[in-house]
Amino acid sequence: MKAVRVEQIGGPEVLRLADVERPAPGPDDVLVRQTAAGLNYIDVYVRTGLYPRALPFVPGREGAGIVEAVGSNVTAFRPGMSVAYAESPGLGGYAELVAVPMRFCVEIPEGIPDDVACAAMLQGMTAHYLIHEYRCPKPGDVVLIHAAAGGMGLLLVQWARRLGARVIGTVSTEEKAEAARNAGASDVILYTKQDFVAEIKRLTSGHGADLIIDGVGKTTFAGNLEAAALRGNIVIYGMASGPADPIVPNSLMTRALTISGGSLPNYLLTREELLRRAGDVLEGIREGWLRLRIDRILPLAQAAEAHRLFENRQTIGKVLLSVSNH
Repeated sequence: MKAVRVEQIGGPEVLRLADVERPAPGPDDVLVRQTAAGLNYIDVYVRTGLYPRALPFVPGREGAGIVEAVGSNVTAFRPGMSVAYAESPGLGGYAELVAVPMRFCVEIPEGIPDDVACAAMLQGMTAHYLIHEYRCPKPGDVVLIHAAAGGMGLLLVQWARRLGARVIGTVSTEEKAEAARNAGASDVILYTKQDFVAEIKRLTSGHGADLIIDGVGKTTFAGNLEAAALRGNIVIYGMASGPADPIVPNSLMTRALTISGGSLPNYLLTREELLRRAGDVLEGIREGWLRLRIDRILPLAQAAEAHRLFENRQTIGKVLLSVSNH
C-alpha cells in the first residue's frame, strides 16, 4: 500500500510517498481503508524530532474511512462501517490502510461526511477538554484564545462563545481576523501590529482575561502572565513557536494565577471518556452550532506541501490529506 514515510527528521521535504507493507489487524484492532487523514501540529513536532520516534515511521494520528476488517475481539465494528479515529500514539495515519485499536474508533453518524468527521476528531476533542476541564467559561468571563483562526482556534472560539463567554482572539492577518469574528470572537487582536497585552487591558478596561488558552508557547507565554485577570487561568496545550521560557512559580502568588498544561491523551484515558468527548463534538456539528472550516484537502502525495503551508501559517482552519485520491 501507499503511505507517507519519514526516514530522517527534518523539514517538510522528508515526507515522501512510499510503498510499505500492508498492516494486519491485531485481535483488538479495526483495519480502516482511509478516505481522509488529518494534519495536526503534533505531526510537525514528530517530523522535526521535537517528539522523538524511531525511524523510519509513518506520521499521522487522525483519520476517517471504511472498515475493511476487524480483529477477533472486536464486536462494536464490522466491515463496511464508516468510522473516524484520533490520538492513537504511533499509529501512522498518512496511509491507505491503518490498523486502529478499537478503543480509539467511533462510528461516524449518518449525515456527517468523512472529511468533516476526520477534521473534527483530534482538534474537536482537544477543544472539548480545554474548555471543560480547567475553568469552564461562564457568561461574563473573558476568554483569550491565541491563534484563533487555526483549526483549533476556531473550534475554541465557538465553544467558549456557546457557553456565554466574551471571546477575544489573536491572529496574524485581517483575513484571519474575519474568520475569528465569524466564529464568534467579539474582538480580534492582530499580534503582528498590536501588543496583545495592551489590547487585552484596553478592551477589558483593565480587567484582563479570566481564561487564556495558548497553543503558541514561547512568543505568547510571558505576555499571558500580564494579560491574565486576577485569579485568572492560563492553559498551555502546544508550542507552535517553541517551548515557553521558564518562570519562578512563586511569581504566580501576587495575582493568584493558575497555569495548567494539557495534552489530549491524558483526557482520553478510557474508551468511555473518548466516546463522551467525540459524541459531544459530533453532536455539536449535527446541531449546527459547531462549524468546521476545512481550509484545503491535498492528495496524500502532497503531504510535504501541506506541512509547508501549515507551518508558514498560510491556512485558515483545518488541513486534510485525501487518501482515496492520492
